[in-house]
Formats: sequence, structure tokens, C-alpha cells
Amino acid sequence: MSNSKSDAAIQNSGIPVYHVPVLLKEAIDGLCIKPDGIYVDCTFGGGGHSAAILQQLGNKGRLLVFDQDAAAKKNLPHDDRVTFIPENFRHLQRFLRLHKVLQVNGILADLGVSSHQFDQADRGFSTRFDAALDMRMDQRQGITAADVIRDSTTHQLHKMLERYGEVTNAKTLAATIVQQRALAPISTINEFKLAVKAAVKGNPQKYFAQVFQALRIQVNDEFGALQEMLLQIPALLLPGGRAAIISFHSLEDRIVKTFFKQGSFDDAETAADELYGHRPENPLKIITKKPLLPSEEEMNRNPRSRSAKLRIAEKK
Repeated sequence: MSNSKSDAAIQNSGIPVYHVPVLLKEAIDGLCIKPDGIYVDCTFGGGGHSAAILQQLGNKGRLLVFDQDAAAKKNLPHDDRVTFIPENFRHLQRFLRLHKVLQVNGILADLGVSSHQFDQADRGFSTRFDAALDMRMDQRQGITAADVIRDSTTHQLHKMLERYGEVTNAKTLAATIVQQRALAPISTINEFKLAVKAAVKGNPQKYFAQVFQALRIQVNDEFGALQEMLLQIPALLLPGGRAAIISFHSLEDRIVKTFFKQGSFDDAETAADELYGHRPENPLKIITKKPLLPSEEEMNRNPRSRSAKLRIAEKK
């Protein structure tokens, strides 16, 4: 393991509190950073993970950071070793090539929504504020949460709420949304909460958090982007290079676990070699047999870290 500073020390080193980096020491240690290596932070955000990577890079090291949210650029350090790429990480390989980078020593992704996005009322991510139902991480993107609510069929809403939000009465809620949108437009957070009030089960705060999570995942095609990014990792990593992925949703974690285990998303039948009856060799070696979880101390300090899971794989 490397001798990275503790996450507490890094957070006290002047990094803006835009987003508290989760599993910071574990992720940085897991990357086994080479001072002269090339690294990618797929989710720059507040720059916490990137700052920790830079502390271990020498003058010849290089860090390329992706973030589709234009607001993240404000957090860029004045450092010639850093290249900011304002794009979704699903375009990882394409934009690395544009910057003449074919392979790298490490790739990091923190799949959580930044605290900054939750705390910006006008972004529409949080149920704490009234604002337009937006939820786009990339403001250049066309489809908003209001569009999803307006245009989706009952079946589409049902499956989205059930799969992405694990909403217990997803079918009832979907029917309620369709019924209420026929009576009046639903374009703001308060309009939505009022429209579906009769369908809310249990703790309203927790219920709406699950519903908003489902909408956010749908609007940003988060799972589709994650799969596309993962598929590019084997070709991008140098032998011995590592990928560290921090997930916050059980489905996200399952996607990462499956890919690290198989090196693909093909099921056993399609991946099996027809002649020999075995799977193609996985180009990745799993480093974390079980995901690394936040400590009690980190969860107490940063409650948003509670559902975080870190998985690490290495290119063979």
C-alpha cells in the first residue's frame, strides 16, 4: 500500500468543501499510484480524490479529470499536470485519445452525486427545495425529470421507480402520476409532491428520496453510462494498472462486481467459446474480494458515505 495522507488530513488542506470525498484513503491506496504515472478521475466533482492523487504524483505525472457538470471546473487546481475534460465518462476512451493518451496507470470513479448538486436548489436534485424538476448533471442535455414525468407511460414509470428507486408501491405511484398529470402539468418539485401525496408510503422524506433517485438515474442514464465506461477500462489500463470504482446503489455495485468478475457483461452462454465451452479470459484481476466499506468514523462524519462501496481491479 502507498503512504497516502489520511482523508481527514487531505480535507483540512484547503480543498473546497464542494463534496466530501468518500473512501478517500482506501481508493488512493488501492490505486497504488506511481509518481510518473498517468491517472484518470472520471468524476472530478469537488476535486477531493484528484487532490489526493496529485499529492502522490511527481512532476512527470499526469492527471486527466472528467466531469459533465460545468460547475465542477471552478474547483480545478492551478496545476499543469491536470487536464479537465467537460464530458460524461461514457466517452472516456474517445476524449483520452483526443488528448493523445492511449493507456493509463489508473482510473478512479466516484459514482455518487456531489453534495454541491444536492445543495443547489435550482438543480432540482433535492426534495428540500422547490425548483423545476431538472436533475440533469449535464445542463447541455435535453431531457429533464419533468420530461420523464410528462412523457413516460405508466409501465415505464412503474419499472423505473421499482428498479432504480426500489419504491415499494411503484405501480400505484406510476398510476397516480399519470392520473394527476392529466389534470394539471407537473413541472416543479412541490407540484410533484402535492400531486402524488395520496400514494406516499411510510416516511415521506425517505419515500421521496427513493423516487428522486429513480428519476435522477433515468434522466442521466447513469447505469448505461457506467456500463459503457467499464467496457473501456481493460483496453485503457496498462498491465498492472488499476481501476477503483465507488458505488452508492445496489444495482451500480452489481454492475461493477459483474464486470470486474467477468471482464464483460455477456452472460455465460453468449460468452462461452462454442468449440471449447469456456469463457474468454478475463483481462482483469479482482483486488477486493469483497467491497471496501466506510469506517464507522467516516459514516458518522459524513452520513452520505453510508451506502458507499469500493471495488478495485487490476489489469493482468
